[in-house]
Amino acid sequence: MESSMSEHGIILRGGEVIDGTKRLRFVADVAIDDDRIAAVGDLSDSTAETVIDATGRIVCPGFVDVHTHDDRMLRDAGDMTPKVSQGVTTVVAGNCGISLAPFVASERPTEPLDLVGDQGDYRYPTFAAFVDDLTRQAPACNAAVMVGHGTLRVATMENTQRPATADEIAAMKAKVGEAMASGACGFSTGLEYPPARKCETEEVIELASVAARAGGIYATHMRSYHVNARTSYDEAARIGREAAIPVVISHFHCHVEDNPGICSEALGWYEKSRAAGADIMADAYPYEASSTSILPEFVEKRTRTLVTWSKPHPEMNGRDLDAIAAEWGVDRIEAANRLAPGGAIYFGRDEENVKRLMTHPGIMIGSDGIPLQRHPHPRLWGTFPRVLGHYARDLGLMEMEDAIHRMTAASADRFGLKDRGRIETGALADIVVFDPATIIDKADFMDPEQPAAGIDHVFVNGMEVWNTSGHAGASPGRVVGQRLA
Repeated sequence: MESSMSEHGIILRGGEVIDGTKRLRFVADVAIDDDRIAAVGDLSDSTAETVIDATGRIVCPGFVDVHTHDDRMLRDAGDMTPKVSQGVTTVVAGNCGISLAPFVASERPTEPLDLVGDQGDYRYPTFAAFVDDLTRQAPACNAAVMVGHGTLRVATMENTQRPATADEIAAMKAKVGEAMASGACGFSTGLEYPPARKCETEEVIELASVAARAGGIYATHMRSYHVNARTSYDEAARIGREAAIPVVISHFHCHVEDNPGICSEALGWYEKSRAAGADIMADAYPYEASSTSILPEFVEKRTRTLVTWSKPHPEMNGRDLDAIAAEWGVDRIEAANRLAPGGAIYFGRDEENVKRLMTHPGIMIGSDGIPLQRHPHPRLWGTFPRVLGHYARDLGLMEMEDAIHRMTAASADRFGLKDRGRIETGALADIVVFDPATIIDKADFMDPEQPAAGIDHVFVNGMEVWNTSGHAGASPGRVVGQRLA
């Protein structure tokens, strides 16, 4: 705690500081000068150009959304309203093996690359070209971006439905090296998706090793989260071990229709691996439904499917797949084929298992939101306030300090985001001020594009981007990562 008699740019006065480290909250003033936190403590003798009364509010680090598909939104909708409105100040993009670079598309991209962009969006021969674009068109929040394995395969191989040759692997390794040198924070895979299904584990190890040598991370959408999940977990652990790279298991979840005991088994494996010293973490989101491409094999496994977007049938956006199939007089598989390319929300998780994931100390929070969808999953707008308002406050499943730690310092440390994720002197001023009594998600499956309640102020690199009046109009975001500030 510090006392200071000086002039500052901004002082947040009298809030309850939750600093991101799991330390118990404490009442303090927080001063901001330029892009940094200048002081934390009793600043009653100090003045500022702007003083914000934070009495009765939580002042905490800005949230880090570790699992997003915001690649295109960062460039084309830089206000980032779905994210800053819920307190997110840094997003990690390039997940699930999908990144906009390095790839120049000559036709409409295949699934799941079309979740992130259309043909014209894939226009970057190098990762550096994409980073340059983001830097020139600064978004409202910070961006850490991984290079995607699926994108690399599509860019390098004429036919992805086979293992890569030695020459193709060498070409992809060079691309990973260029991406890491240009500011990528790591390497991701989407092994369940068509472009990567036929790849061998050894291919992933070779590519991940390049990212590891540059200080990067490996995030994986595994081959299966269903009956073959154990094999997929073992593969993820092997890749981390042999490539000597930290692992993040993406959107850790358990579909219970085909294996009711899978969540207990999965968490048991996860805890055992971590206890044995494996450098593995995971992210998850607080909903009972997932969302991705509309594919027959996914539709077949789910009890209920909601269409989020359809290229050939946009009039079906937001409708239930079974109702569409009945209207067309076909089964749900044929309906899915007719709707593709498109996206869907898949129901099939158990709320008790969601609670277990939300309270697990080794699991970070990531929305997995997909901005391109016409009727998005509500997680795009509501993930972080839902954890704090519903699971922490209303259900009392965890302390706010623990939840915020797993949204801030734990996530920033995992992805190498220097000087972020904490309220402390000298840290970069990514800060959220929220009302602990009213914070809650408002987005739902019927009306998914609603800002959360209870978010009073959001600062990114010392500039206010959101307040109770809405977007503040600033775009101070930066591309951040292992080699970038």
